Amino acid sequence: MRSAKYGLGEIVRHRYYPFRGAIFDVDPVFANTEEWWLSIPEEVRPKKDQPFYHLLAENEETTYIAYVSEQNLVPDESGEPVRHPQIDEFFTGIEDGCYVVRPRPSN
Repeated sequence: MRSAKYGLGEIVRHRYYPFRGAIFDVDPVFANTEEWWLSIPEEVRPKKDQPFYHLLAENEETTYIAYVSEQNLVPDESGEPVRHPQIDEFFTGIEDGCYVVRPRPSN
């Protein structure tokens, strides 16, 4: 298993589709349903043995949660914050172009 290329709080964009987002969780390998994976067109379907990222995502029309393979992400160079309404649940602000992860309360 390889380590993730991107970290929590990094802002990335999809390599092929017009959306971007902030990473709020990482799975070391694919951890979604087989049905979800098979719904991706075969010619762009990613390999399962790589990190997959949970993004607070946005496109021109809306915000949503996205699940994206590492091979389909590139750094976002826009310098713009992500406008997702849940940003403050996961992050405290931006420093040097990266969101700062909000500390989780200890139980």
